[in-house]
Amino acid sequence: IFIGIPFVIRTVQPVLIDLDPEIEEASASLGATRWYTISKVILPGLLPAMLTGFALAFARAVGEYGSVIFIAGNLPNVSEIAPLLIVIRLSEFRYADATAIAVIMLLVSFSIIFVINRIQRWSQSRAITD
Repeated sequence: IFIGIPFVIRTVQPVLIDLDPEIEEASASLGATRWYTISKVILPGLLPAMLTGFALAFARAVGEYGSVIFIAGNLPNVSEIAPLLIVIRLSEFRYADATAIAVIMLLVSFSIIFVINRIQRWSQSRAITD
């Protein structure tokens, strides 16, 4: 969290700075509630930057494989993590198990990237039609 959040902040901050405050004022003057203004006016403009920041933070977390292996605990069913399980299975010559864990991690990663891309496309198409 402490390493990943700055990636989100650094991608969202420029978009927040460039966000026109008059849009929020116009929404309020047209009678929109605060929640409606945030969810329908402000958030759609921030969504691509937020998704990019979360993707960068997630990629960083996945990429911290080496340091995690050296630091991670090895208490069964308590502090085991997927990268550590892969190394353990490889050291036990259980290649099929290690491959299965790695494939599951890849599928989860690809699924998250796919969902982020779909949300970004939906957000962009919605911005074009509005």
